Amino acid sequence: MYTSRKKIHKDKDAEPTEFEETVAQALFDLENSNQELKSDLKDLYINSAVQIDVSGNRKAVVIHVPYRLRKAFRKIHLRLVRELEKKFSGKDVVMIATRRILRPPKKGSAVQRPRSRTLTAVHDAMLEDVVYPAEIVESVLGLSSFEHHHLSMLGDLIFLDPKARNDTEYKLETFAGVYRKLSGKDVVFEYPTTEA
Repeated sequence: MYTSRKKIHKDKDAEPTEFEETVAQALFDLENSNQELKSDLKDLYINSAVQIDVSGNRKAVVIHVPYRLRKAFRKIHLRLVRELEKKFSGKDVVMIATRRILRPPKKGSAVQRPRSRTLTAVHDAMLEDVVYPAEIVESVLGLSSFEHHHLSMLGDLIFLDPKARNDTEYKLETFAGVYRKLSGKDVVFEYPTTEA
């Protein structure tokens, strides 16, 4: 098992859970068996992995990758996610960069908090990670029930780039469930309708 241990690095040398070891083993196996991913996966590792119940009987595997390795993971995102979804059959795989939220500085403090560490900035970046490879083309915040002819509050309406529809359409429910679990915010994903 030591061989797959190099594929997961936890904060403060915490022990990985059994599920995290399973994901690390899957990455290690892909590195050794898949020739097209071998060189790209060589130096990559994850921070953590969790399994989330999305809706009904759907489950999602959320993999947290180090922030500084996110660009390397994005280069191979489509192929890696496809291979991991084969290994975890019936589960959607979502990769998210690990980011930290800093609390606001105390009154009178000279220390400034970087804008990228605010709650809003981290949630926005997390939303972009969740829907990747699709891009967000528009978002309508706080959509009320009257505007959408439903009885309940829907939350934010996010429009995704229609070019990525083939890769992401079957995962829209998963994206919403994962984002709700991570941020506590309800969102609805759609593709903009094009008038002919």
